[in-house]
Amino acid sequence: MKYKMIVTDMDDTLLNSEGKISRENKKAIMKAQEMGVKFVLASGRPTFAMKEFAKELELDRYGSYMLSYNGAIITECATDKTWLEEKLTVEDAHKIYDLSKEHNVHLLTYVGEEITAETESEYIDVEVDLTGMPYRKVDCFKSTVTEPVVKCIMLEKPEYLKEVEKKLNELLKGDYSLAISKPFFLEVMKKGIDKGASLLKLAHKLDIKPEEIISVGDSYNDMTMLEVAGMPVAVENAKVEVKNMAKFISTSHNDHALKTVIERFIMDKPLNM
Repeated sequence: MKYKMIVTDMDDTLLNSEGKISRENKKAIMKAQEMGVKFVLASGRPTFAMKEFAKELELDRYGSYMLSYNGAIITECATDKTWLEEKLTVEDAHKIYDLSKEHNVHLLTYVGEEITAETESEYIDVEVDLTGMPYRKVDCFKSTVTEPVVKCIMLEKPEYLKEVEKKLNELLKGDYSLAISKPFFLEVMKKGIDKGASLLKLAHKLDIKPEEIISVGDSYNDMTMLEVAGMPVAVENAKVEVKNMAKFISTSHNDHALKTVIERFIMDKPLNM
């Protein structure tokens, strides 16, 4: 078999607009796993917000993994043990907080199993809805964040957030990894941490070559894992920049994109698109 691993983003890629795995996708994914293909979830979501989907797809049974927080944590599903964990220091988090104030954007992070921020925003509400994690509004971000955190997210209107991303990339000169996941989420992680870098570490652990990997995504934070995969795939609803780097454009997240990928590259079925 040419491809030994499929790595997929979740929101707007694997999951449909209702935030669910379609019956058609699930059936195809289970078949691929039965054929020996590793199926890996890679998301900006916290680990907590990925586990129910990993369980639904029986990733524990098939010895697979989750890349959460944009690759800052890799979890072995069979044991629920953390295989890799890379965090921002307290000083990093406080610096990012200062930058959020300078650029007039909201900022959240994760303390324990809570989403933590000083402000309220419709964009923070989106993260609460996506993750199912409780939201804790605090009086002082810095006095609350006293231990290393996995990542911080800046939140604001998409067009303004793109400007902030550009300014921060110039200002920070690569001191951190920055990636826009949803148009109103600018994620800030430890330098060198992204989905692509963590995917390569996992593939090496499993003795899988980059050319034996299919990566599927829709947004900017997926681009690094498409860059390192032998078969980079964009869903039909992906950002233009993601489509431009893909070797294959699948159907949309609402039209069973993973089923299309698996039939095309694992089962070698002709396309009917």
